[in-house]
Amino acid sequence: MSELTLTSTAFDDGERIPDRYGYTETNVNPPLEVDGVPDEAESLALIVDDPDAVDPAGKVWDHWVVWNIPPDRQTIPENWHPDDADEGANDYGSPGYGGPNPPDREHTYEFTLYALETTLDLEAETDADALRSAIEGHVLAETQLTGTYPA
Repeated sequence: MSELTLTSTAFDDGERIPDRYGYTETNVNPPLEVDGVPDEAESLALIVDDPDAVDPAGKVWDHWVVWNIPPDRQTIPENWHPDDADEGANDYGSPGYGGPNPPDREHTYEFTLYALETTLDLEAETDADALRSAIEGHVLAETQLTGTYPA
């Protein structure tokens, strides 16, 4: 079995996220590629957050919270509005993707993908903390893609 991976055709791991994906630009999610999902996975979950926001915002800022992604999904296209998955609340106060918008300096954004042994029955306003709690004990594999975005 191969290892779970998450990549993007828009930027390489650890590299700069193109401007167009920023909150004050087109504010659409970058395209993502998923590979190596374990055969026993029932669903995938994705959290995009900004741990560098703790200093200016007082917390890790959540940019995208998605769960019940079908395990056979290999591509998350740019500007994805899933009809086959559930999106929770981001810290901009709305469901769906909210792009990078660092207030003080360059930040590193984490795209964390989880392969789960179950599907989840969660409220639409579920945030990243609640999703992390819900997946505890159900994670088969996880991977992370990081990208930076300038202030």
